[in-house]
Amino acid sequence: MAHVHADTPFAPLGLAVLTVSDTRGFNEDGSGDLLGERLTQAGHALVERQIVPDDVYRIRAVVSAWVVREDIQVILVNGGTGFMPRDTTPEALAPLFDKSVEGYGELFRQLSLETIGTSTIQSRAVAGLIDRTLVFAMPGSPKACATAWDGILAAQLDARTRPCNFVAMVLPEAKHCGSRQVSADEDVAERAGA
Repeated sequence: MAHVHADTPFAPLGLAVLTVSDTRGFNEDGSGDLLGERLTQAGHALVERQIVPDDVYRIRAVVSAWVVREDIQVILVNGGTGFMPRDTTPEALAPLFDKSVEGYGELFRQLSLETIGTSTIQSRAVAGLIDRTLVFAMPGSPKACATAWDGILAAQLDARTRPCNFVAMVLPEAKHCGSRQVSADEDVAERAGA
């Protein structure tokens, strides 16, 4: 089970929130509101927020523009992950990933099983790393966004979470997790109880 390591400082990240919807504007975007509130309450910065229609190329255009920005380390995408004909978020994002984070979708579905039962198999929540930017896609309901943030992302985007977190993937100056490569001197000191 993950735990917070008190000796490691919190490292605030810059996050962007992309809502994928053909029908919602900012006044109806409860999911985008929830994610923005949660990430700022956690100590991160909401750098940018947009809404785009369910369209592969418009999703890719926004994500690609955000990936090259120095002030954005994480992109949260909500909506378009179901099985309806217009749900194309996974198809838009997967070709952009340098590495996929398979465990994110697996864990999201496990957590949502508790609230929506077997309907969770229709969730195509995906995540991946594009260059040094993490992208997490989740269903567009506020409840699903809360499941993703509270159950997975809050801990994994916190440099203090042990044994591992994603902060070192996006901030080069961040310390790697305990299960990552450790220098010989650090290994000797750790074994000696220093």
